Formats: sequence, C-alpha cells, structure tokens
Amino acid sequence: MKELELKYGCNPNQKPSKIFMEDGSELPITVLNGKPGYINFLDAFNGWQLVKELKKATGLAAATSFKHVSPAGAAVGLPLSDVEKKIYWVEDMDIEFTPIANAYARARGADRMSSFGDFISLSDVCDEATALLIKREVSDGVIAPGYTDKALEILKAKKNGNYNVIQIDEEYVPAEIERKQVYGITFEQGRNELKIDNDFLGNIVTENKEIPDSAKIDLIISLITLKYTQSNSVCYAYKGQAIGIGAGQQSRIHCTRLAGSKADNWFLRQSPQVLGLEFVDNIRRADRDNAIDLYIGEDYMDVLADGAWEKIFKVKPAVFTKEEKRAWLDQMTDVALGSDAFFPFGDNIERAHKSGVKYVAQPGGSIRDDNVIDTCNKYGMAMCFTGIRLFHH
Repeated sequence: MKELELKYGCNPNQKPSKIFMEDGSELPITVLNGKPGYINFLDAFNGWQLVKELKKATGLAAATSFKHVSPAGAAVGLPLSDVEKKIYWVEDMDIEFTPIANAYARARGADRMSSFGDFISLSDVCDEATALLIKREVSDGVIAPGYTDKALEILKAKKNGNYNVIQIDEEYVPAEIERKQVYGITFEQGRNELKIDNDFLGNIVTENKEIPDSAKIDLIISLITLKYTQSNSVCYAYKGQAIGIGAGQQSRIHCTRLAGSKADNWFLRQSPQVLGLEFVDNIRRADRDNAIDLYIGEDYMDVLADGAWEKIFKVKPAVFTKEEKRAWLDQMTDVALGSDAFFPFGDNIERAHKSGVKYVAQPGGSIRDDNVIDTCNKYGMAMCFTGIRLFHH
C-alpha cells in the first residue's frame, strides 16, 4: 500500500487528506482494524519512535500513551508493586503481567486524566495481557510491531469493532531528511537521530556527582520522552516511568510547574487518604479518575459538598488538607527531571525540589547556569549538562 486516504485532516473541514510515501515506496504500516485518522497517525508515528528508542536505550519493553501529539505517559516494563496496581486500576485483573503489559499499565496510569482517549504505542508484540488492559480503557487505537492472535481478537472487538489497530514494520528506516509544509511553504531538516544513552549523562556539573543506574534509566526515559513532546517541555520520571509531563508551554517555569503538579498528583494517589476512598458501586472509571483529581486538588468541595459526595462515595471522605498533602509529598525522593532546553533561572530547581527531584538532566548554556547549579547544590541534587537541545515541533 503506497498511500492511504483518510476521512479528513486535523479537522472535518480539512479535506482531502491522506498519508503516503513521497518517494512512491510502500507504507511501512498495515491497518489491521478500524480507520485511523490524521491525528491518530501523528500520535502513532511519534509514539512509535519514542518506544523504539526507549527499548533500544534501556533494553526493556516500552509503552507510551499519546494525546494531541504529545505523550501523557511513557514507561518501561518494570514489575508493578501492589500499590501501583491499585492506583492504575489493574489490581483486580487475573492476568500474567508481562513486561509489555507492565509498561502500558504504567504509561496509561501516570496521568489518567490526560490519557483518556489515548493512542497507544508498544515497543513489543502486543500480547493477550496487554490487550486485556487496553480493552477496559477509553482509547482510540494502538500501534505495535505485531499482535498475537488472541490479542488481535480482543482488540478487534473493542469499540463495536471499530478500534484502530496498526502494525508497523520494525525494520523500517526513515529518510535522513524530513519535510513538512506550513502555509504552502516547505520546511526541510535532518531527522533528529540523536542517540540518548548513559554516555549522554557524563557531564555532571554539581557537587553531588553520584547518579545511580536506576536514576540514569529515569533520566533517559525523561529525555527520550521530551524528544517527542511538543516544546517547551519538562518531564519528571521515577522508577521506570514518566510521572509528570509539561508540554507546549511558552515559559520554562510553567512547564516545570505543570509537570510537577502532575507528578504530585501521581504520588498523592498513593496516599492512605486516596487509597481509602470508598466509591459507590458501578462508578465509571473516568468518573472515578475525575473524582480523585478533584479530591486531591483545590476544588475538592466539588466532590465533597452535600448532594455531590453521595453520588460518588459510599462514605463521605474527610478533607485532604494542604498540610497533610505536603507531609505526604515530602516523602517523595530520588525523582529524575529532564528538560528539553536549558533552565534560565534557579526557580525551576526550587519547584522541582518540592516534587522530590534529586537528579536533573538539561542542556545547560544559560548565562545563569551558575545560579541553577548553586540551587541544585543547595538541595544536594546531581545535575548533568547534556549540551544538546531537544526541541520538537
């Protein structure tokens, strides 16, 4: 298949629309089910690059959950703890949690609000366990290098038979030069083939020079995630997954705050106050996610007011106070933070510290690098300068 006609482009009024190979060769994908759209393919191809690179860099199965051409979550297939299974809503599943299933559970679970209606990318063949995880989520589609027969059967039955399932040729190598048009004008550039691995983290500029192997994996996850995230962008990572991604912000500190608040929410969901919430029977998964998001945020009365809480909880929860939340968040340590461009001020580090960041990777090159380094030293952080910007547009 050399080209595939699409229903429309980014919006229904943008017709005609198609994907094709400019050199006339065969497309490296096969649509096994559904009718993926323009944005679906943008998410699929960006996500596939991300997980392919994560797998190559770490040797671990990788998955990402994309929304609007940026990842909502990305992870490698480390085993899930009992608490993680609970906060990702998979503790009730009687399945073998394979590495690729673990990776997707983590990627989807990091920011469930943003992942609602996601497009999934998997580095490995989609197996039955992963398909069963996908089956119960609201999702637009998945791309992977292959599918087991049972997995494909499960996925083809999703969304009344309309779920988008794409298989990509994992041996496909894109051209070295890429092009796109804006306002009828063609832009051309070399593909960003930058290899991100442990060697990328060698220039440690802080007093603390110790970055353990587990933190290096987290930094690599954050940087590869940023490589395919709309800039400006910042990513917090912890124990094999991105836990907070701030994308597309004009100000670096806004990226850091946005990603930090998402990382905080991820950790707050593990608190006794949230784990102890008693939801009414048959509450929908999306409603449960929304209720938790409100409960741990500043608008908690939206779910605790009389007449509201009864529709969500069996027992009215106590207010999760600001002081209680801060005390819980203060237990979060050893978080990794990546930035796609340099931090211009130490305020980014101050905000990162509030979310337990101990390891930082950023390009460096600001005229205020000394201030950023001093701020890291104040908190005993280890920071490396990569020397390479990772803008993605």
